[in-house]
Amino acid sequence: MTPREHPRRERAVRAVLVGCLAGALAGCAPAVGEPDPADGLSVVTTTGVLADLARNVAGDRATVTSLVPEGGDPHSYEPSLRDVRDVVYTDVAFSNYMLLEEHRIITMLDANLPDGVPNVSLAESAVKYAAEIIPLVENVNLDTIWLGLAVDGTGAEHGATRASDVLLTATDVEGPGQLTGYLTETFGNPRVYFDSADGFDEDDAVTLPTSAHTHMSWTFSEPGVYRLTLEAQLRPSPEAEPVDVGSATVTFAVGVDPWSVPGTEGAEVLDGGHADLAVQLDSGEIVVASDSSEDVGGHHHVHDLDDTVISVPNKALAPVPAGEGFGFLGRPGEQIYQLPQAVLGKHVHGEIDPHLWQDVRNAQAYVEIMRDTLIEVDPAGAAEYRANAETYLRTLDETDAYVQRTIDEIPRSRRHLVTTHDAFAYLGKAYDVEIAGFVTPNPATEPSVAERAKLTQTVRTLQVPAVFLEPNLAARSSVLTEVAEENACRSAPSTPTRSTATSPPTSR
Repeated sequence: MTPREHPRRERAVRAVLVGCLAGALAGCAPAVGEPDPADGLSVVTTTGVLADLARNVAGDRATVTSLVPEGGDPHSYEPSLRDVRDVVYTDVAFSNYMLLEEHRIITMLDANLPDGVPNVSLAESAVKYAAEIIPLVENVNLDTIWLGLAVDGTGAEHGATRASDVLLTATDVEGPGQLTGYLTETFGNPRVYFDSADGFDEDDAVTLPTSAHTHMSWTFSEPGVYRLTLEAQLRPSPEAEPVDVGSATVTFAVGVDPWSVPGTEGAEVLDGGHADLAVQLDSGEIVVASDSSEDVGGHHHVHDLDDTVISVPNKALAPVPAGEGFGFLGRPGEQIYQLPQAVLGKHVHGEIDPHLWQDVRNAQAYVEIMRDTLIEVDPAGAAEYRANAETYLRTLDETDAYVQRTIDEIPRSRRHLVTTHDAFAYLGKAYDVEIAGFVTPNPATEPSVAERAKLTQTVRTLQVPAVFLEPNLAARSSVLTEVAEENACRSAPSTPTRSTATSPPTSR
């Protein structure tokens, strides 16, 4: 008896028991198409995406079965007795996990997989194969740029000390609605710095110590382009005359495409991370200073405000809080656009977006894991698995290049993806596509009235010509279809979650 014969015999016995149960439930009808344990390897995957990858690696040496059927949704699929039988027979199991699959699928898989059979969670194993991961955002309204205020430099030539103050004043704004800048203090009370509702005066200002930094929330009542003019003065001491240390105009693209703001052709768009409108005491100017992920501990990237657009995307739509003191923003529940105050430790859960394969390079990491796992289980097929994987990795390289070339042909101002649920962050990051909107962040929940309103606003303000459907999410697809029809968009059927070799859904 070879080392592999015993577990196959054990699985065959277990499969007979499962088959008897299935037969009893089906009126004792004879089973059709039962897998033969004497055939090649049996591989089970949880989804069709993983099955497609596994078949390309395994070739003719294995039969690959997906638990979630064609067109099924891994977020909600309920496993069947046939799935149990497939798991009992299998030699290798591949799941994505990181909470992608419905928990019953994982529970069934773990409970019925024979001892000693590899049970590989690909997303969790892919990091060691150089996969890049993206953390899930606790609230999509928070997934925007954090824009604060800061003072940089010493101001020594003006006699500044650590006791000096800098006064930053809003003097003018052009735009379609109300602009406010405020800080939520420790106990939740707002302190308003700038409010254009009744025009700007000397009260629309904030006083900062030298070398200071403060977080801010910025709100806008209507979509469109806003241009805010700021002036800064240094007060070296209470007795000294104020010194002008710069003025600038900040451009915000609110709910509209930031790449096509009139008069800003070629401007840099800031749409994420942490940045400050910084008064530069030594050079006498106001700039945008952003943090570098490589250089922790200070501002390392300075952007000229004349060549910079601050993006306030449609996902920044949020209701006016009902709490006392927020009446300056509007009536409670009204939708406004808000760049949120940065609160470190509150922004993300620390969980990982599980849809790694949307970036072809991550799919390649999955392929390498599958290759190594199959070689471990079936050493005799090592040469074939390596050859298959090498060929398929080249195909994925070609796919990656094709997708990039195709998207590069789309003007940057038109790369807005509107689809069924929030599953395409990897695609957006890899190929420079803005994930502009979706029906709901979580496909397991019904979209709220507010989510539908936000989706409608996104389609209208960005003038989106086409939205993309996921057939396996029928209920969400119907909502998206309705919104598209109401706004004269085209509903394009797409299967972006099924195959890494499929061109990504983009609006052109």
